[in-house]
Amino acid sequence: MQKYVVVVEGHRCMARGPLAEEVCGLKVADGLLAHMVKVVPISSAFPHVILPYQNTSTTATPNAEQRPNGRPIPEPHTLPGIETTSFTSSTYYASTGTVAWQPTGAVQQLSDGQVQELVYTETISSTNGTQTLFSTTTVTSEVTFGSQQPSRSSSGIFDDSINVIFGHRNRHSIKFKRYRCSVNPSISSSSQVSSALSTSASSATSDSSTSSGTQASAAPGSAVALSSSSSSDTTNTETVTSTETVSSSTTLTNTITSVPDSSLTSLTTSEVQSATISVTQANTTGAVHTSLETNGNPSFLPFPTSVANATSTLSLVDTSTLISGGPTATANVSTIQASNIFVPIQTDAPPSQVTSRSDHPVPTLGIQQQQERLQTNKFYANFFLGDQTAGTWTHPYSVAWSKGAGETSSWGLAVSHIERDQLAGSGSRDPTIDAGAVGFFAAPVGIQSMVLSAAELGSNTTLTTDSLTSFSANVNLLAPGAQNPTITYPLVQGMAFVTGSYGGATPMLQSGIGITNLTYAGAVVSNTTYKYRASLQDGFDWLIYVTPPNANYNEDSFTLLTSGEIQGPSGFGGHIQLAKVPANSTDAESVYDASAGVYPTTASISGSVSGKSGSYTISWTKAGVTSQQLLMFALPHHIETLSYATSGAITDVQLVTTTKGMATAVHGDSWTLVEPNLPIDMSFAPWSPQLGSVVSVSAAAEDAINAAGYAELSQNVSQQTNVGSLYYDGKALAKFATIIYTVNDIAGNTSLALTGLQVLEDAFALHINNEMQIPLVYDTVWGGAVSVGSYLTGNSGDDFGNTYYNDHHFHYGYFVYAAAVIGYMRPAWLAEGTNRAWVNMLVRDYANSIPDDPYFPFQRMFDWYHGHSWAHGLLETADGKDQESSSEDTMASFAVKMWGRISGDVDMEARGNLMLSVQQRSLQHYYLYLDSNAVEPADFIGNKVAGILFENKIDHTTYFGAEPEYIEGIHMLPQMPCSTLTRSRDFVQQEWDAYFGPNGIKPVEQVSGGWRGILMANLATIDPVTSYNFFSNSSGDFTVDYLDGGASQTWYLAWSAALGGSQGASKARRRAVVGRRRAGE
Repeated sequence: MQKYVVVVEGHRCMARGPLAEEVCGLKVADGLLAHMVKVVPISSAFPHVILPYQNTSTTATPNAEQRPNGRPIPEPHTLPGIETTSFTSSTYYASTGTVAWQPTGAVQQLSDGQVQELVYTETISSTNGTQTLFSTTTVTSEVTFGSQQPSRSSSGIFDDSINVIFGHRNRHSIKFKRYRCSVNPSISSSSQVSSALSTSASSATSDSSTSSGTQASAAPGSAVALSSSSSSDTTNTETVTSTETVSSSTTLTNTITSVPDSSLTSLTTSEVQSATISVTQANTTGAVHTSLETNGNPSFLPFPTSVANATSTLSLVDTSTLISGGPTATANVSTIQASNIFVPIQTDAPPSQVTSRSDHPVPTLGIQQQQERLQTNKFYANFFLGDQTAGTWTHPYSVAWSKGAGETSSWGLAVSHIERDQLAGSGSRDPTIDAGAVGFFAAPVGIQSMVLSAAELGSNTTLTTDSLTSFSANVNLLAPGAQNPTITYPLVQGMAFVTGSYGGATPMLQSGIGITNLTYAGAVVSNTTYKYRASLQDGFDWLIYVTPPNANYNEDSFTLLTSGEIQGPSGFGGHIQLAKVPANSTDAESVYDASAGVYPTTASISGSVSGKSGSYTISWTKAGVTSQQLLMFALPHHIETLSYATSGAITDVQLVTTTKGMATAVHGDSWTLVEPNLPIDMSFAPWSPQLGSVVSVSAAAEDAINAAGYAELSQNVSQQTNVGSLYYDGKALAKFATIIYTVNDIAGNTSLALTGLQVLEDAFALHINNEMQIPLVYDTVWGGAVSVGSYLTGNSGDDFGNTYYNDHHFHYGYFVYAAAVIGYMRPAWLAEGTNRAWVNMLVRDYANSIPDDPYFPFQRMFDWYHGHSWAHGLLETADGKDQESSSEDTMASFAVKMWGRISGDVDMEARGNLMLSVQQRSLQHYYLYLDSNAVEPADFIGNKVAGILFENKIDHTTYFGAEPEYIEGIHMLPQMPCSTLTRSRDFVQQEWDAYFGPNGIKPVEQVSGGWRGILMANLATIDPVTSYNFFSNSSGDFTVDYLDGGASQTWYLAWSAALGGSQGASKARRRAVVGRRRAGE
């Protein structure tokens, strides 16, 4: 068996954060003492015993060239699957000290799982020449070779009792105990330590022979750094020091050391710089969030669970006494012409009964003055929520403010890209709910592939945002005391480069994975943009494009320092771009080169509909070298619909995204995407792509519908539609609206329909007048119509987080749909009072058509880049925005379409149709998985639906429980005409077989309550006969207990019959709808 030895190289300083760890009663900078530990095979070049030695010099660093035993330090070797590693332990340290290494015993031959222990004592004391300030003692380490997989955790606050275990790919580990810290008891206050350290540091700085390490100026409470760098690397150093006062008596200091411009390297093309230090093993594991963040997402079911019974006997309207006996306008349309679908809905203030409030519980943290109304549900919201450090996903990259944390302890913007083989989720399958091989998959967060930073950024750096739009935002980092941004990062969805625009700062590029080589590749745009290639420890290359502010810039002077950081010249006023080179790509660099130097700053959208075809164009505004053409990454649903003119710009460069499959790089300053088959003919009636709208059923089905409709319209409508929740109120209003439409247009019972309509109008008027239990207010801070609930209770989860802008399209879509039915049944209602304005307010809140509306943002919920909505509002989340119910997402768009049709807004109707087609395509890639789905991981698609789709993970669960009917069913409800657009027959069949069929995980007969009805209504897509027999109770299985609070037997009978139930459309008698009466039924 090969023998190995652990070699302890010495010390070097790693400036780490965060500041202000409380240790031994002192506030100190979290400096880390790094032991260079190498696992080295024993050979003839190295002794079989680690010889003890005593180093009594005034430095804590052994000679870098030769060990005390006279033998040279061997070059590090790599075990199978392991790279040379360094491990860190936290400690106090200062400018002087002594180290005694006392290994015990010779190297042993190890068997699998055997532990070899090395016990040594270390004493590092700090003195200012007159008194000892503090010291550290006692370290125990051990090396284990074997198959037991250790866990991995990062270093934190000092604690002698905590072990830190570092795991490696081949499951060997090295374990360190933390240091014990003892402070000289005669030092009574932090100010005495600060004064002594400052004196010691000043003395050491004036005498460079005191130590070979870099001397950093100390400030109160800071640690003075020691380094093992050679003198040529450190004799000309500059320190950038920022100070932060955290109390009246304690001051924290963050010190960043950089070299002066004169020490930067002047390179020739293709010249390679290599890091000369041992760098930490590539950190490609990060952290994975396996549980749901439920703040603002209460675990309520998506419908009321109590069974509604008839409470009165209806007195039917005599239609002969009415001026109008029913609808006068057809609800069916076969073609649309709209040259511009993004025109204003309204631009005036919300109706006066919706009062305003300016005290929203979420502050606009760091947001600068805006031209447009603030967005609440877009991809970049984490930058103004919480502590501003949670990630933002632009796809295929993610970015996050390092804020002194992570492997680099940088204060810049960390950039991450995750490969498919880094996803976590193996072993997560629960066989009682998951038909797939795994129950979730997630990309690790916290991996700092590259960091765009500056030497000037420190502990009291501030982050601001500006220019917030639907597609983009600027993130700014300001150094201490700076009035203007030190670095601005324009973030745009799909950007091929992560760009940092510098405002006269010293660029510092870092990596938590570890930069091993830096190669200068010369100019890619003559006298304008210059390329470097950084090779990381994980085997991937990142391209660095430097565009200086003028042609006289010394472009070849970016230098890889011994610390593994890349430094550029001070006072840099240009921009730097980062792009990852895909594995095994032969032409990626040439593709990137062709668009280097230019970057997008924002985007706009335009669209039109003609006949049954719709298109939308995303156009980007660009900056930098604007003569270059932009390169942007497209998602799978984009690639399928790019117009012929745009498709020629598709490249072979692809990077995997976290949850949207492969992103493909496309050249161009704009994309036009075409949806050729809009559901123009979809209306209120049951609909499918194969049958179109079906408004006729058999006489037997009509009778069953009328009987059910009479019973359900006899329920207490006002009670069900005012329960203290906008979500539940809206669902109930939509339920009764659907019943009224169904008995009128499908069962031909206008008298019954108009009787119910009068009650429905009264219930709707209660909401328009803002007299419901929990009224709306207009929030002037963020610009939206929100529930007053959280203002009153302080609970962010009230009404599913509506006050915090959660789920607005789910909630308001039901109201908009109900209003469309009322307007269809009685067109005069549209012009009465504030009816139209109130409904338009809701549409403007969640699906506004223009960016310059003074009261509401553009498309708060719907994301035109992703092709679906995001339900998550003003609540910080580690995995980005998310959405649970894909079916309620399409319901909200269906409501826009139908309100546009009934209210006479053709552009809104056209826009709703286009949104539905885009959702059909995107949902079938990212939410609803056929067996042939090639976008999501193969071991997940067996689950058939996403559950909850985040920007960074997909979790086959729900916020309200983990039953198969919950997880699958939340993507079924409500069953409406748009359901069959997104949920194809093949998909429904595969899902049914996997979950609810005889051999499924939970056969439908085992499902109870309202979920049983949802499943059986969904079954109508593939087996309308069984579905109809169930709801007509010809099978003897149906009870009203199987109806949820938002569903009706009336509609389910019409739905299943129209799609082909045994008493349904196959035997239908076609007849006119308007004016037909079945009085007394």
